[in-house]
Amino acid sequence: MLYQLIRLASVPVVKGIYRPEVRGAERVPEHGPVILAPNHRAAIDTTVLSLVSPRRVRFLGKAEYFTGKGVRGRLMAAFLDALGFVPVERGNAKAGLAALESGRKVLDDGGVFGIYPEGTRSLDGRLHRGHTGVGSLALATGAKVVPVALTGTEKVQPIGKLMPRVAKVTVEFGEPLDFSRYAGLEASPAIRRAVTDEVMYAIAELSGQEYVDKYHKRPGEAA
Repeated sequence: MLYQLIRLASVPVVKGIYRPEVRGAERVPEHGPVILAPNHRAAIDTTVLSLVSPRRVRFLGKAEYFTGKGVRGRLMAAFLDALGFVPVERGNAKAGLAALESGRKVLDDGGVFGIYPEGTRSLDGRLHRGHTGVGSLALATGAKVVPVALTGTEKVQPIGKLMPRVAKVTVEFGEPLDFSRYAGLEASPAIRRAVTDEVMYAIAELSGQEYVDKYHKRPGEAA
């Protein structure tokens, strides 16, 4: 109910201010488990994709955002849940496995799960090598993967800026990728990599970004 209210209140505002151009929304399967795999250009990408997706999409969110005290804390948790965020613990050795397990639960229930294969937003505008979590989820659940290209969100909220600006935003959904030909091979690291690379190439084709076959490293991270 809250999800529908937020969409009713937010979508007209977003469309009125930013006039996002949405292409290929009909390519998202109407039923069954689906993974949305977008490029990541800005902090607002998740909100934009949640508001324009034809189906409710779930993303991972830090668990501490859901544990605030009092009325304000409960309202924040309800708001994040309505936007599609799934709480997951981070900052420990088991965080990656917990994240994949949360995504798998969404997909096993026939839902739509959003995951950024790059792992973090691009600081140089290029599309970087994808982590194999998207491949693992697709192989383990049989979900189809829809590549997504977000363009213009990096201008709405440039790196280091808190206040959004007005800029043209385009969201393009690609053709669903079916990896059923690899059924039973999800334990193979080579297959997970092959699936992930296919997803990344599809995103690159949609977005027009230069593809870099190495993981994105933030300043200060070890190479």
